[in-house]
Amino acid sequence: MADEYETRVKAIFRPRLEKDLEDAIAAAASPTAGVATVMLDQQSVGRLSRIDALQSQAMAQAIERRLHVQRLRLERALQRMNEGDFGYCSECGEPIGLRRLHVDPAAHLCVDCAP
Repeated sequence: MADEYETRVKAIFRPRLEKDLEDAIAAAASPTAGVATVMLDQQSVGRLSRIDALQSQAMAQAIERRLHVQRLRLERALQRMNEGDFGYCSECGEPIGLRRLHVDPAAHLCVDCAP
């Protein structure tokens, strides 16, 4: 029964995980001008323009961090799949519900163990 579950889960989620990982890597590699350091010269940039630039920079950095975390989660999910642990909760060992995996294929905890 467990082998059937593993085979089914792998067939459903491996292509999606690989595609999501490819997309995350491509998004992280795209040039993000907003991450560049904001100039400090108040004479060349007005105060409000500088605040806007700082906000844009902070948002770009947050997006970059989120993409990095997402890439790591996807890589770990594929690693669990290769090791035969994908689809099983890393806390209790029970199968993770297919609905949960459809929402987040990188999930490693079942609903009961998730915070």
